[in-house]
Amino acid sequence: MKRLLTLIYAILLLVSASIAGERQDSVVVSLVTCWPGSEVYELCGHEAIRVRGVDRFGTPVDSVWNYGTFDFAQPNFVYRFVKGETDYMLSSYSFSLFMQEYMMFGRHVEEQDLNLTPAEASKLLSLLRTEALPANRVYRYNYVKDNCATRILDRLDQVASSRIIYPDSIAYGSFRREMRAYHRDYPWYQFGIDIALGSGIDIPITGRQEMFVPLEMMKKVDGAHFADGRPLVAQHRVVFDGLPDATLGPTPWIATPLTLSLSLLVVIALLSWLQWRRKRVWRWLYSLIFSVIGLAGCVVTFLVFFSSHEATSPNMLLIWLNPLQLIFAASIWSGRRLRWLSLAIAYYNIIALLVSGIVWPFQQQCANPAFFPLMVLTMIMAITYALIPRAEGYNYKKNKSAKSPAYEETRSLGVVGGGSSVARRSGRSGATTSRGRYRR
Repeated sequence: MKRLLTLIYAILLLVSASIAGERQDSVVVSLVTCWPGSEVYELCGHEAIRVRGVDRFGTPVDSVWNYGTFDFAQPNFVYRFVKGETDYMLSSYSFSLFMQEYMMFGRHVEEQDLNLTPAEASKLLSLLRTEALPANRVYRYNYVKDNCATRILDRLDQVASSRIIYPDSIAYGSFRREMRAYHRDYPWYQFGIDIALGSGIDIPITGRQEMFVPLEMMKKVDGAHFADGRPLVAQHRVVFDGLPDATLGPTPWIATPLTLSLSLLVVIALLSWLQWRRKRVWRWLYSLIFSVIGLAGCVVTFLVFFSSHEATSPNMLLIWLNPLQLIFAASIWSGRRLRWLSLAIAYYNIIALLVSGIVWPFQQQCANPAFFPLMVLTMIMAITYALIPRAEGYNYKKNKSAKSPAYEETRSLGVVGGGSSVARRSGRSGATTSRGRYRR
């Protein structure tokens, strides 16, 4: 009897294992790629994991696992974002709820069913459930190295029984060039990125690193395969057509940073020429321009020395955009007492910007085209300021010499010209007197 019960128990275990295996086989894991939207944080698109079917416990599922969740209401969100301490989290909810947002804004969505074994799919689902727990779900976000796309790639590597091999083709070659391709219609956003991020995003990158952009990831996943020969993608389909382009569209050329910086260069060059002609510095103009440059320099300085973003340092722009410009904007109002300080900063700008312009083509960091007109106008203003005090000093000495006691005495006698003029006037006066006396 005891042997019979043992045999029945063993048969039940085998049957339950077989049923569990069938249930695992019914779970399909897919990647969901969402096209760019109108907000700046949506310009590279979005990536998520979808799990549908029946899990090992017999529970029907159709859920999405989203590593791109963040909360604007977090304390000091903007400061933490600038400092590089932005926290994102993994959240899970129904796929239908996930799709509502993208359908509402007309964003195109595609799905790739992954060719995972039942064991790999079960392992991935278990890993996602563990990471979604309140104690585990928060992670430190990095725009290019740890985001909604790269996290998924890392998790697939963890659960795959055989190494996943992705196409090694390189389309962009650096993070900045890839960003510019997706930010092309948002030039002011890219302008800000080019100020804030230094040479760290200009290093050569691999094809795998280019997959930080979800759309690039989707393309490479289509061509990927396991080392055992299995293709990574079993099926690829469109979930929602949406609009051809859900972004805001291109910025008019007249409102781009390059156009405005060139216009400002022309205006500043004209005003500097007028100041030179009049031998007078318009302090309000210098204070305005260099205050803006100095405030931008404070941001760059903070990012270089205090931010956790590894891509913010080194930054060649710190030579130009730095807090010294605020000192220049203030010291220019101090008159003769601190003229030496403002002159020193003016000469610093001339030398530093001249050297930067010479060496820039030979270093790694790529600059926004709008930076160069702004650098040139900074140099023009510095040169004008450095030369006008010399001209004023020359004119002051010349006028002081002209107003010497001898000059005043001569002027009191009615002499306003040189010696020859005096002689001519004296001669005319004598002749007139003579003629007058002769007539009388």
